[in-house]
Amino acid sequence: MTDVLTRAAAGLPVDWTELRPWLAATGSDLETLRQAADAARRAQVGDTVTYVVNRNINFTNVCVKACRFCAYARGFRSEQSYRLPVDEVVRRATEAWELGATEVCMQAGLAPELTGHDYVALCRAVKAALPDLHVHAFSPEEVKFGARKSGWTFEEMLRRLLDVGLGSLPGTSAEILDDAVRQRIAPGRITTSEWRQVITTAHALGIPTTSTIMTGHLDTPDDRLAHLDLLRRIQSETGGFTEFVPLSFVHAEAPMWQADRPSDLRAGPTPEDVLRFTAVSRLLLGPHIPNLQASWVKEGLDLATTLLDWGANDLGGTLINESISTAAGAGHGQRRTPSQLRAAIRAAGRPAAERSTLYELRRTFDGPADDPVDALDALPDPDHRFGSYAALAQDQRFTYSRPRRRD
Repeated sequence: MTDVLTRAAAGLPVDWTELRPWLAATGSDLETLRQAADAARRAQVGDTVTYVVNRNINFTNVCVKACRFCAYARGFRSEQSYRLPVDEVVRRATEAWELGATEVCMQAGLAPELTGHDYVALCRAVKAALPDLHVHAFSPEEVKFGARKSGWTFEEMLRRLLDVGLGSLPGTSAEILDDAVRQRIAPGRITTSEWRQVITTAHALGIPTTSTIMTGHLDTPDDRLAHLDLLRRIQSETGGFTEFVPLSFVHAEAPMWQADRPSDLRAGPTPEDVLRFTAVSRLLLGPHIPNLQASWVKEGLDLATTLLDWGANDLGGTLINESISTAAGAGHGQRRTPSQLRAAIRAAGRPAAERSTLYELRRTFDGPADDPVDALDALPDPDHRFGSYAALAQDQRFTYSRPRRRD
C-alpha cells in the first residue's frame, strides 16, 4: 500500500483504484497518508498559504429546480423569494471593490424568467462599473439554463460572456459526477456529460474554471475517486482548472434529510473522512491541479487550517456574504476578514499571501508587522452593513415578483 503513496508523492502517475484503501486509513496508516500528502503539497506548491479578497453575490434564490441537497432555493411563490436588480448587484460589487476585493463571485438560482441575455447584461454592467474587478460567475448549470432559454449553444453563451468581461467560471454544480447518484440527489440537474461539455468549452475559449466535488451524502468511495479521475483527465486535455475545492454535504436543512430520507444517506463526512479525502485528492490531482482549497465555510476555520497539513494550500476567500452553506445549516459564519485568514494561516505555522482569482500572488506577508490595516477589519458593525441570507430573504425591497409573460 505504501508504494502508491511514494509514487504519488513524487508526482508519478497512479491509478485511482490504487488509492481506494487509503480512504479508510486509520491509526499509523492515517499518519503515513498525511505525511505523503504534505510532502506532495510542499514539492508542488511550497509552504505559502493563499487567500483571495472577494465577495459572493447570490442575486436570486428563486429556482425552477428542486435539488434535494439544497436548502437555499425557493419557489417563485415563496414569501422568502428575492431577486436583486442589476443596480443593486453593481452597488454590492462596488462596495466590495472599495473594501479591497479583487473578485466578485456571482451565482444564483434559476429564476424562470432568466435568459442568457440576462446573464450577459449582468456581467456587462459589473464590468462597465468596475473594469479591473475579476468577475468569477455562473456555474455550468447557469450556463446551460441561460443558453437553452436563449436558443444558444454552450459555446455561444460563453463567447457572449467572454466578450463582456467574464474572467472565470465556477466549477460548481458538479456535486458527484456520476449520473446515477445525481439522479438521486438532484433529479433534472445538469448531467455529467453536459457539465464536462460546458467546462471543456470554457477552457477551449480561454476561460479558466475551478473544479469542485460534494461528498458525504449518497456517494461511495469509488464515486469520489472516479470523480477525481475525471477531473484529472479533463485537466490533462485542457489545463483550464485553477483549483480543486472539496466541499462537504451540509445535512441539517437539506430537503432530503428533512423528509423521505434515504436509508443510506449520511449526515456529511466525518472530520476523519475530510482529512483522508483531502490527502488523497492532493496525491491524485496535485501534479495536474496543484491548488487545493480548504473550505472554512463548510469545515470551520479550525478544521480548514488543519487541512493545511493534509495537502491543502489555500483557504479560499473572505466572501463577505455567504448564503448557500448558511441556508443548509452550516454555522461557521458568512465572512472572514483578511487579517483573520492571515492569523489562522500563521497559527498553522505557515506564511500567508493574498492571491488573485487565478492564483497570481498579489502580496506576501512575512509577519504581523507587515500587515496592512484592512478595510474589512476597520468596518463598524459589519453584520448590519452586509446583512444575512435570512435578512435578504425578508427585505421587501428585493421581494421577488415574477415578470409578466412577454408576448
